[in-house]
Amino acid sequence: MKIYPAIDIRGGNAVRLAQGDYQRETIYSLNPVDVARKFKTAGATCLHVVDLDGALEGELINKDIIKKIVDATGLYVEAGGGVRSLQRIEQYLSAGVSRVILGSAAVENFSLVVDAVKFFGGKVAVGVDALDGKVAVHGWKEVTDKDGIDFCKKLHEVGVHTVIYTDISRDGMLGGTNLAVYEELTKIKGMRIIASGGITHIEEIKKLAAMNVRGVVLGKALYDGVLNLEQTIKECQDVS
Repeated sequence: MKIYPAIDIRGGNAVRLAQGDYQRETIYSLNPVDVARKFKTAGATCLHVVDLDGALEGELINKDIIKKIVDATGLYVEAGGGVRSLQRIEQYLSAGVSRVILGSAAVENFSLVVDAVKFFGGKVAVGVDALDGKVAVHGWKEVTDKDGIDFCKKLHEVGVHTVIYTDISRDGMLGGTNLAVYEELTKIKGMRIIASGGITHIEEIKKLAAMNVRGVVLGKALYDGVLNLEQTIKECQDVS
């Protein structure tokens, strides 16, 4: 079980959104690099970083900040937001990012997923964001008619090894995560599932680990002090 502290960047700041709503933003730090350093000091070995401006605009707007995070910490960083082409995957990898997350582009341009897996293999993951079971795109502003679990199965068929699955309705609400959906997702043999959205308690993380979920993304629970990162890592890192 890997613990991925989340750093969402918007306007150069480390922020959190409630249920993906850009109008419900809380700024936690004016310096995302400092946040990353603090996570490392607490024992983090990996980070989940999202360029929220990029997710909305379709460009790599905060790539320089993400590079600074990589350079300052030396941690395994998975990053996404605005990745719409193979060239942008290369740009992130050149910046030192260990794994690049495809989001909306994976939904709207499936051939990009096929090509990305062909050229970059395990250095590419797909972030599947779902509201009421349906995949959402463009910074969660548009909900499609695609079923989230079925889409994950399709990703697995073309060789995607890792999916970060977010239940938008739970994200940033500190109300607990959707355990049932992860129980279904872990039935897809050979796919690594990383859970994201609303994870609030250590016991939840242990339940996810028992289902063979391979990682969890922790955001608001860390920023609001509901979960202590150092304690969470000690109790959950080796649980399976």
